[in-house]
Amino acid sequence: MPQSITRGIKALLDEANAEIKTLSAAEAIEAATRDDVVIVDIRDPREIEREGRIPGAFSCTRGMLEFWIDPQSPYAKPIFQQDRTFIFHCAGGLRSALAAKTAQDMGLKPVAHIGGGFAAWREAGGPVERWEPKKKD
Repeated sequence: MPQSITRGIKALLDEANAEIKTLSAAEAIEAATRDDVVIVDIRDPREIEREGRIPGAFSCTRGMLEFWIDPQSPYAKPIFQQDRTFIFHCAGGLRSALAAKTAQDMGLKPVAHIGGGFAAWREAGGPVERWEPKKKD
């Protein structure tokens, strides 16, 4: 029997975008200069290796987000326990909208995401650096 999806991606994105703050790339570029802001890159490492990354961004794949945010999780990351603003981004702004909503629903605040994602950041002239994965010995 085929699956019957009752809430598709459009509905999820509409709900997320209604509840979270979306920054333009220009706003995010300016915010990234502040010490109280963490840019969170939720893209897959292969995307980051191929396209580059925002200098100083914290990399957290979408699949580990909830585990790294929750201080009770054995995988909790100290960066998410800090009193800072968290600005999420992905390649085009879809996954980051869902990630920002999830983070906000978990109690992380303040959060936002970059509308248009990394592509918009790059098109707006935001700095980009090359990234290479750690070599396994």
